[in-house]
Amino acid sequence: MQKFDAIIIGSGQGGTPLAVKLAAKGWKTALIEQRYLGGTCINDGCTPSKAMIACSNVANTVLHSNKWGIHSVGFNVDMPYIVGRKNSIVENYRNKIGQTIEQTQNLSLFMGTAVFTGHKTIKVTGEALGEEYKLSAEYIFINTGATPLIPSIKGIDQVSYLNSTTILEEIKVPKELLIIGGSYVALELGQMFLRLGSSVTVLENGPQLVSREDPDVSAAIKSMLEAEGMQIFTNANTTSVNKEDNSIIVNVQIDKLEHKISGTHLLVATGRKPQTSVLELHRTNVLTNEKGFIQVNDRLETSAEKIYAIGDVNGGPQFTHISYNDYIIIYKNLFENANLSTTQRQVPYCMFTDPQLGRIGLSEQAAMKQDIPYKVYKLPMTKVARAVENGRTTGFIKALVHEYNDTILGATVIGEEGGELMSIIQMAMLGGITATQIRDMIFAHPLYAEALNNLFRSPDH
Repeated sequence: MQKFDAIIIGSGQGGTPLAVKLAAKGWKTALIEQRYLGGTCINDGCTPSKAMIACSNVANTVLHSNKWGIHSVGFNVDMPYIVGRKNSIVENYRNKIGQTIEQTQNLSLFMGTAVFTGHKTIKVTGEALGEEYKLSAEYIFINTGATPLIPSIKGIDQVSYLNSTTILEEIKVPKELLIIGGSYVALELGQMFLRLGSSVTVLENGPQLVSREDPDVSAAIKSMLEAEGMQIFTNANTTSVNKEDNSIIVNVQIDKLEHKISGTHLLVATGRKPQTSVLELHRTNVLTNEKGFIQVNDRLETSAEKIYAIGDVNGGPQFTHISYNDYIIIYKNLFENANLSTTQRQVPYCMFTDPQLGRIGLSEQAAMKQDIPYKVYKLPMTKVARAVENGRTTGFIKALVHEYNDTILGATVIGEEGGELMSIIQMAMLGGITATQIRDMIFAHPLYAEALNNLFRSPDH
């Protein structure tokens, strides 16, 4: 039995920096990784998808270059190159993580599958045949993340469906891509392949796309994607799938009417589930909820003393930056008596369609549920000078402001670099800068940020 001060299971965006910092503090630390260093973000999510989306955005610019007076004679999509470029970027990030771990004193890396054998004892089954390690530690941090959730649709196991990981390895553009799901992954990847030449159909079970957003936000996103040629169905309940000849058939109820929709490829993008089943958590008294997510308090502590869960596995917002902030909370609480909690933090996020969707703070629906008095300020991108000059006028900026004290409650930006503009509003919210102060602030001309002056001129309603 190898004894450590701390064991981190999973090398994602929370686990790796935590392991490095604990080791730097002199803790004898073990980091266990089952698959690839870097977790979902580096290997399956942010890095690879955004690298490929960048290529599709170039394709879209070339396709529509006439609107800028640039006349091109078509183009060819080199998917092996696009996938290879993505793989090169991923491998570079992964290798840098490996170098950091290797150069960190007091830190040992174990490649293999971790299973609890007792309260704070872990067995690691290594990559090599018969390789096995037994570890124990006073502190354990679980960062095993999540994996694509495949719903129990009749016939799903009889067809070659893709998920958010496997679709990024396709070296041929799907001719007809069917997507079950209508949230961030579905829409980002759907638009990407649409721009690379696929015919794309999205089937969303709920009444609107991106269900957590306000109806006007969802409607704008639907409109912009349909304008590019994407076929979108909401209230679309997939009942079964099957294969006919060289096509995949999705049987779906749309507004209670039966339809058969065929395609050459099927992407299932219906959410993610936690990677906890293999851990045997019952042996260490760590409780999970009905979906398998590890239950934690607002300090990320589990039901077992000195065992923590960080990142997607704890059921919090499934974003890389939240996983990283989990690490910050734990580290500062352990070593700086910071008394931080998850209830104190902002949760910004961005959907990387083109244009982007950036979100921070309360939506209208949330403000109404909480009975908070608010005013809405809204500015279409057609009235943003920089957007007009760039020829990128799709979308709008929308902010919620408290009715009585002028503080900003939340904001949504659909527009070019919408995430960056959202981040400015986020900093204003954190700093207590009011809508009136932003209205009268000097921004460099002609930045997108300058639009915030006009946004806060008068409320929309």
